[in-house]
Amino acid sequence: MFKNKNDIEVFRNKIWLSSPTMHGDEQKWVADAFDKNWITTAGENINEVEKAVAEYAGIEYAVALSCGTAALHLAIKLAGEKLYGQARPDQGTLQGHKVFCTDMTFDATVNPVAYEDGEAIFIDTEADTWNMSPKALEKAFEMYPDTRLVVIAHLYGVPGKLDEIVEICERHGAYIVEDAAESFGSLYKGKQTGGFSDFAAISFNGNKIITGSSGGMFLTNSKEYAEKVRKWSTQSREAAPWYQHEEIGYNYRMSNVIAGVVRGQLPYLEEHIAQKKAIYERYKEGFKGLPVSMNPYDSVNSQPNFWLSCLLIDEEAMCRQVRSDSEAVYISEDGKSCPTEILEVLAKFNAEGRPIWKPMHSQPIYSMHNFITENGSGRGRTNAYIAGVFSDVGSDIFRRGLCLPSDNKMTPEEQDIIIEIVRRCFE
Repeated sequence: MFKNKNDIEVFRNKIWLSSPTMHGDEQKWVADAFDKNWITTAGENINEVEKAVAEYAGIEYAVALSCGTAALHLAIKLAGEKLYGQARPDQGTLQGHKVFCTDMTFDATVNPVAYEDGEAIFIDTEADTWNMSPKALEKAFEMYPDTRLVVIAHLYGVPGKLDEIVEICERHGAYIVEDAAESFGSLYKGKQTGGFSDFAAISFNGNKIITGSSGGMFLTNSKEYAEKVRKWSTQSREAAPWYQHEEIGYNYRMSNVIAGVVRGQLPYLEEHIAQKKAIYERYKEGFKGLPVSMNPYDSVNSQPNFWLSCLLIDEEAMCRQVRSDSEAVYISEDGKSCPTEILEVLAKFNAEGRPIWKPMHSQPIYSMHNFITENGSGRGRTNAYIAGVFSDVGSDIFRRGLCLPSDNKMTPEEQDIIIEIVRRCFE
């Protein structure tokens, strides 16, 4: 139970989960777009951002799109076409085919599978990195050996077990679509995330480590794939003197104005990563002695970008907490706490946190989709909680975890107050 709070003042300026950090160069390149009258989906900013991102990520081609979800959609559409052929105009390219997907992620990772009429099958999380479990993925291929597409995400900027996942997919002849929306700048064995797959996507959403307010990028080492996505993203216009269309297209191209913001942000990526890492390390040090742990990563093989710092409460330190689809209640207990209590208390002091991503298999819209753990199959929400024990890793992390304020403009002194607030929740 939280006690003795009167000696902690409410933050005058809100402490955000993760907000844009502007440096001034962004305005310069936005003004350049205005000065040259390139207020459209073409222009120098777009060209330069595509070059810079491809070079930084160690990828041959980058295509600037309106958002990360657009990049994922076209990546999944392209994968479906390469695997199963071009769809009829009234069908998606994955019509009737199963796709293995990361379970604990934002729904933007998996919704494009539905856009393309595929059937998402969710793969459980592993505790070491909070990403797709290779053992559960192997089990999924045993159960559905004809599956040829896997969509993976790197949760909160932490790379998954990429060597194992890539090896499994190669052995089963499966393509990978890599959702690196949260992990731009993260490394696995010295290689950038987004470079371990046939098609990848990153995001420049307003809360990401590099932002354009919106925007995203499709990444590939194939010139053919890049040209295909570029064509689709500009309404699939054919090379004709009039507007000729022979396949479905989309209005997914990035604005040259948005690209100006991204162009001004990119030189500060390493600085942002260093700031985010310092926040993570201060939390880790500040919570020593509490029955909690930070979101884990493989310190030998990976270098996360530490986009969000997250907390996991030890099982024995959890007070009673119940969640419905839209509400949560808890009972305060001395020496214990829960995500709902901590988030409520942080909000009272004008600080923003949020729950861990709710696993996709327990989302109402996907609750009837198959879900695979290391031990086999279960169906959505019916399998999550049995006799008081969570049968999958993702549901347990969602129950005991939360995202802490991780804004890189938060001062060490402000973070010390956040740490003290959390500590007092366990008094």
